[in-house]
Amino acid sequence: MTLRLHNTLTGAKEVFAPLEEGHVRMYTCGPTVWNFAHVGNLRAFLFYDLVRRHLNVAGYRTTHVMNLTDIDDRILDQAMHAGTTIAEYVKPYEAAFFENMASLRAERAEHYPRATEHIPEMVDMISTLIKHENAYVADGDVYFRIASFPKYGALSHLDRAGLKAGARVAADKYDKESVSDFALWKKAHPEDEKLGAAWDAPFGRGRPGWHIECSAMSKRYLGDTLDIHSGGVDLMFPHHENEIAQSEAANHKTFARVWLHSEFLADATGEKMSKSAGGFTTLRDLVAAGHDPLAVRFFLIANAHYRSRVRLSTEALHAAAEQVRRLREFADRVKRTPAAETDDGELAKRTAEVRAAYREALDDDLNLPQGIGLAFDHIREANAALDAGRVGALNKVALLALIDDMDAHLDVIRAEEPGLAAEVERLIAEREEARRSRDFARADRIRDDLKSRGIALEDSRDGVRWRRISRVT
Repeated sequence: MTLRLHNTLTGAKEVFAPLEEGHVRMYTCGPTVWNFAHVGNLRAFLFYDLVRRHLNVAGYRTTHVMNLTDIDDRILDQAMHAGTTIAEYVKPYEAAFFENMASLRAERAEHYPRATEHIPEMVDMISTLIKHENAYVADGDVYFRIASFPKYGALSHLDRAGLKAGARVAADKYDKESVSDFALWKKAHPEDEKLGAAWDAPFGRGRPGWHIECSAMSKRYLGDTLDIHSGGVDLMFPHHENEIAQSEAANHKTFARVWLHSEFLADATGEKMSKSAGGFTTLRDLVAAGHDPLAVRFFLIANAHYRSRVRLSTEALHAAAEQVRRLREFADRVKRTPAAETDDGELAKRTAEVRAAYREALDDDLNLPQGIGLAFDHIREANAALDAGRVGALNKVALLALIDDMDAHLDVIRAEEPGLAAEVERLIAEREEARRSRDFARADRIRDDLKSRGIALEDSRDGVRWRRISRVT
């Protein structure tokens, strides 16, 4: 099968093949740890997880780098008001990010470089840019000279003639030759020294600009040319444009061969969710409201294609939770139901076709929603076959393989906690023994205790099944 990805740079789906056979070098823009990540941020981070997982399904070894921006103007401002250093200020937000990723079952990247730990690499790249006259010093600050890079704007299809004061590309409020030039290095001020945010450099003591961080860190871990660079669509301009300019000007090589951008998550009003705008929802907020993190995961990666905007709502999260429940119950039923003596040949043929179609959907620019839709249609057919006793040993194996295919991307079907499934099964067995002994009080206590932990028991003709629900408090 052939993997095709929509390359933002060309605006077309392209057959993907890495520079090094069998090995993908991928860089993704991670959190700026000045506040808790909101659910819109998490959609981008889980998109990276989907890319990584499907690359692995496709047989590639992936070296994935996801940066942690632990210095920028917002961090400095917040740390100053908190009366602490930037290193201390970012700690709880960085810890919360990793907690969120674990709760959402995102696979860990190979590297999580922190910006403040890679200042020497940034200084080296800035020095190279100054030497090549792509950058210049102005009153202690260093700026990239956009006029020196004719390709600027190719990613976002920017009309360079339209650059003017007030545009996002001119957000740095410092002296410079052109309003469109952007800061690579900012000279140190007394408050920066107090915050632990100043470093020595040949061009003057100071701190890095935001954009140079990713260029320097990606080069450190992945080399001059990346196979894939991913981020939210809001980072395309100016951040990713600036990364391309400074990286290619310094290294004289293509920076990234494929660019992937995920769309916004909209809030209840339909507007892009944003921390700077003040109204945003975190994973902690959703969990406190009773939502399962894995229902949130399903909603964020399977509710809509990654290049489509999606709106967060209670109804959408409840629908995602119901889909997760259906998947878990179907997987449990296939495993528990004794194999019939004969197999339904048509069902086996159809399962093979659905597996192939599911994989084709993922190979077609990671269209997980389409693949999941095909699988759910087949689950209805398979449940009917289970009702009729037409699922033998071969069909069981095939259906379980389809479930494994889906969970390789979704990762919502297996038990959430290590050892949880075994413990629940043990308690179910104890409850059944209590019921056989007519100790109904004990049976009810077991059921109620499990419910208080977010586990509901359901008696069916196939035995006792369990599923996750909101915890009773």
